[in-house]
Amino acid sequence: MPRASIPCAASGGHYHVGMATGTAKKGDRLIAVIGVFKLAKAATLAALGVAGLVAPPSELVHRARHALAWMGLSPGHHTLSRLLGKLGSFDHDTARKLAVASLCYGAIFVVEGVGLLARRRWAEWLTVVVTGSFIPVEIYEILQHLSAGKVVALILNVAILVYLVVRRLGERRSPGYRLRHALG
Repeated sequence: MPRASIPCAASGGHYHVGMATGTAKKGDRLIAVIGVFKLAKAATLAALGVAGLVAPPSELVHRARHALAWMGLSPGHHTLSRLLGKLGSFDHDTARKLAVASLCYGAIFVVEGVGLLARRRWAEWLTVVVTGSFIPVEIYEILQHLSAGKVVALILNVAILVYLVVRRLGERRSPGYRLRHALG
């Protein structure tokens, strides 16, 4: 099928589409999904970070209960109740440190997400490094307190990691990659 390359102003690169159907390559769509996922995580971390900087932990627990109820989630659920209890037990200094850490991780996820949406190779490698660095922590957390959510998060992160590594290394083996780098 003939292919076209459409300039992408946001990235300075090109977005390849099939001319017959106008659909993006499957790999490009999956990278975009991963990028959006990273941006969603960044938004969540940013919201938590800002909230942690502007409100004391007891106020955060109160607001979190209302937000959970608004979303239709039961703040009385055992796991949520335990999480809210931990949040309420933090002193102001600990809450501030966690808020800053949340903002820092959120910033990293923004860089990953924007880079992936802009189809930058460095963003794929950054995502491999960052995602890979969290896997030992996720395994430790599962061993400490097994839960379905933690297992799903681990599986999802391992799948993203494997996909990106295979994608990047597979491209290096392609004749087009070798030709581009041989010709400079």
